[in-house]
Amino acid sequence: MVTAGTDPSAAEPSRSLEVEHTYDVDAATPLPDWTVLPGVAAVGEPEPRDLDARYFDTAAAHLARARVAVRRRSGGPDEGWHIKIATPEGKHEWAWPLDVEPADDALDVPVPEPVVAALAQWAQPPFTALARIRNHRTAYALRDADGALVAEFVDDQVTARDERRGTESSWREWELELGPAAPVDPAAFFAAADELVAAVGGRPAASESKLARTLGA
Repeated sequence: MVTAGTDPSAAEPSRSLEVEHTYDVDAATPLPDWTVLPGVAAVGEPEPRDLDARYFDTAAAHLARARVAVRRRSGGPDEGWHIKIATPEGKHEWAWPLDVEPADDALDVPVPEPVVAALAQWAQPPFTALARIRNHRTAYALRDADGALVAEFVDDQVTARDERRGTESSWREWELELGPAAPVDPAAFFAAADELVAAVGGRPAASESKLARTLGA
């Protein structure tokens, strides 16, 4: 679900479950009319966001093997330190507030102790720079007739760097994530979304995440 940002005073991380579909699209792919989706009555105004995420792992890739990612992301309403855990029902996300902004060219940014402690079940430090992903995002709120958030659609222009290989890549993708007023039948909702995206030339994403695509997975 789309949730509010982390409370900086919280001793424990905020927790949420992301249920979303991601699509690969070309530079010229037009936006679909999301109001034809079940339960969507209106599309909000575009909201630009500039996101900058740095990802970390051990040298032996313990986190990747456990399907866990840790990142520090600035920009957007949910900026912070995040642990993302891939599961069949969606991605569980734990979030902590941001610390001091690192230098732009910094690689080995220290992972905060609360995040290190939460990662202990999968990996132990040291953690090193894995990738950096910059994203110019345009977000749209998809709302029902009462104004409640059914889903959030984002149009992403991504520039990424694999820090271990020194390679860079860029692409455009879309994400559609369920919100608090999501339909009672998410499968039917996403099936309709898949058809709508296919009709304008999009396709299901070939990689399960931006990090996986950056690393060539």
